[in-house]
Amino acid sequence: MYDPLQAGHRLARRSAAWQAGTTALLALVFLLQGVPHALSALVGGASMLAGGAVAARLMVGGGVQAAAGVMIRWFAGAVVKWVLVLVVLGSGLLLWRLPPVPMLLGVIVSLAAQMLAMSRR
Repeated sequence: MYDPLQAGHRLARRSAAWQAGTTALLALVFLLQGVPHALSALVGGASMLAGGAVAARLMVGGGVQAAAGVMIRWFAGAVVKWVLVLVVLGSGLLLWRLPPVPMLLGVIVSLAAQMLAMSRR
């Protein structure tokens, strides 16, 4: 029997695995430039990973609901995700003084991995 909620959970786990893998590979590449660059790439990718995990929990964690409730959960998940990403990126730039380019590339690579994971069956 097909369970759409279980399918959503599987999709979120697969997306997180792809994001973690690509972020780790990017950090290994930036390790050639130094530890701060590698850490910056990790922070960028991890911000998307953490934001995606929180959003997935909000979006598919409510069970079966009316359409209005589902839309509110999806919107809240998207807003919380991007607020969390911006807070982590801001912390990386302002508090930890990490290089911005690897951090931005970490976000971009993580987003691309998420899109690829969600487009595959």
